[in-house]
Amino acid sequence: MIQRWQNLGLAGAIALGLVTLTRSPSTSQAALPTSASQFDPSRSDLVASVDRQPYRFLVMGGGGAPSYNEIALEKNFLYFQRTLGTLGLSTAAADFYFANGTDGQATVRYIDEQGQEQFKPPEIPELAGASTRQNLMRWIATRPSDCPSFFYFTGHGTLNRRDIDNNAMLLWGDDFFSVQTLARLLDQTSPQAADQPFVTMMAQCFSGSFANLIYEEGDPGKPVALQTRCGFFATVATRPSVGCTPMVNEADYRDYSSSFFAGLSGVDRSGLPVASADYNRDDTISFAEAHAFAKVDEETSDWPISTVEAWLQRRIDTSARDRILNQPLADWQGIARAEQQFVIAALSEKLQFDQSLSYAQNLARTGKTVEPDSYSVEQAYLMRLQMELVNVAAEAQVRTSDDGEAIAVLDRLIACEASSPTSVEPQTNAPVMQPTVGNLR
Repeated sequence: MIQRWQNLGLAGAIALGLVTLTRSPSTSQAALPTSASQFDPSRSDLVASVDRQPYRFLVMGGGGAPSYNEIALEKNFLYFQRTLGTLGLSTAAADFYFANGTDGQATVRYIDEQGQEQFKPPEIPELAGASTRQNLMRWIATRPSDCPSFFYFTGHGTLNRRDIDNNAMLLWGDDFFSVQTLARLLDQTSPQAADQPFVTMMAQCFSGSFANLIYEEGDPGKPVALQTRCGFFATVATRPSVGCTPMVNEADYRDYSSSFFAGLSGVDRSGLPVASADYNRDDTISFAEAHAFAKVDEETSDWPISTVEAWLQRRIDTSARDRILNQPLADWQGIARAEQQFVIAALSEKLQFDQSLSYAQNLARTGKTVEPDSYSVEQAYLMRLQMELVNVAAEAQVRTSDDGEAIAVLDRLIACEASSPTSVEPQTNAPVMQPTVGNLR
């Protein structure tokens, strides 16, 4: 087990990450679109047909043992509870399982004012128990069948060296809980519960592998599951993420979950207001908009990714990626959904990129180079922008294809990601611009 599940060195992780991001789909490629008028990302049929009730929340995490059960993970639980309050939601709609739970043992690691390592018992209001396999399985099996579910995991993850599509999150007792194990649990969901979406947000290292929850048994070689599932992840399957620290000052925390919930609620973990993430101006912040906010707000080396983005990126090969990166940024921004437009514009500004030029031309103009083995913030911004351009182009490719099954999957994933904990229906009415996009055949 230890040999199979262990963190790669940085060079090995990056190498695998590049393979994942440039992976060709098993099905034939459709031509990339030649104009924005070929599809409309504000289509009304993206809205799911099921009746939505308020979400039921599961929050689980902590380290697998005291030696890496950092206080930042406990504080993530507390911030999530404050976020529910900011959104006008009750913590009674959530179940909290952290580390060793309520047994009173001092397992939370922190650094005191003298710089000394200390341990204390978990101090989380309404804590239901430990983050164990049994508690997770029981929650999945018994969750209400008449409402959607939101699963937030804030802990540690491991890289499966034999199969990066099946990484694991670590539960209490150093228990490895894999993508496929979780997907198979969801596959057994009752027909009534299967009608309700399952949304997840995961902040652990190598978390992007859990985007494979959309497939039957968590296997990307199998069909997309009938149950609507979607999720948001701090980084891709092959990279570690940031945010696990024994330091106690929350004002210094810089991680995906902090930015995601700040975008969702409009209030950061220090209690200060942030710029609105309501990019389509519909008076509702969706999960997808919070994800977009985090891509710009999070000043770390993470490469955030969602389920629909992972699904789309599998459909783009290396040659298509090169053509995308040689097309003016403004062309892709013009056919993007509202939250994608924000990401392209904001990251372009941070990188001092001219949107009338292509990504490749901007690199040459600014003297910047893409260094995938680097963990600098600027390199993360470069990769996030590159990924966003590919996401937009790949979505356009699906929309203009004659692949009805792929279009249906795309619609379902986007609708799921466009849902909100404060609205019973997903919001997808993004403004559409009509620039001309050059022929990329």
